[in-house]
Amino acid sequence: MEVINFQDTPSIVNRYMLELRDINIQHDPLRFRTNLDRIGQIMAYEISKHLDYKDTEVETPLGKCVCREPADKVVLATILRAGLPFHQGFLSYFDRAENAFVSAYRRYREKGGDTFDVLVEYLASPDLDGKTLLIVDPMLATGSSMELAYKALLTKGTPSKVFVASVIASQLGVDYVREHFPDNTVLWCGAIDAEVNAHSYIVPGLGDAGDLAYGVKS
Repeated sequence: MEVINFQDTPSIVNRYMLELRDINIQHDPLRFRTNLDRIGQIMAYEISKHLDYKDTEVETPLGKCVCREPADKVVLATILRAGLPFHQGFLSYFDRAENAFVSAYRRYREKGGDTFDVLVEYLASPDLDGKTLLIVDPMLATGSSMELAYKALLTKGTPSKVFVASVIASQLGVDYVREHFPDNTVLWCGAIDAEVNAHSYIVPGLGDAGDLAYGVKS
């Protein structure tokens, strides 16, 4: 599995990552959502270079011209709820993509405890057979939510290509995706952090992306 880490290359993504992480900036929810959207747009552009293309003839006011357009049928899938602004960034570029949505959440076995099960209770997806599946979720911590979302999506068909995109991943999550996803999967990350704490949050990470984007859940 190929892993592409934006942290390894100089780009404006690094500035947006700084603002997402900075405790003095991240509590502005509009700015937080905007930065997720911006990173999604940049990742979408980079991923577009890995698609297949076909020639299409178009007519201009002065003649005919052969242009190129993606041959892939893209399905853009998101894990609710934190993934929504990240998804919107991708959708700004893949504006003709079909869309899929999966709910995956933690149900703690004991109140205040650290052990939990990840549950998937909602799926809306088009047929995936032979299409290019792009799964986007801001945080890739343990990888279990991503795997369950992927397995749920596979009930709608078998994609020909799989791309996974996260803003911040843990090394544990990267290793988990490498083990449980197809070998030809490409994983895109804004940054890869070394640790996951006892609550399965990425360290240093940025906190709870859903809460920062949409407000603290009860």
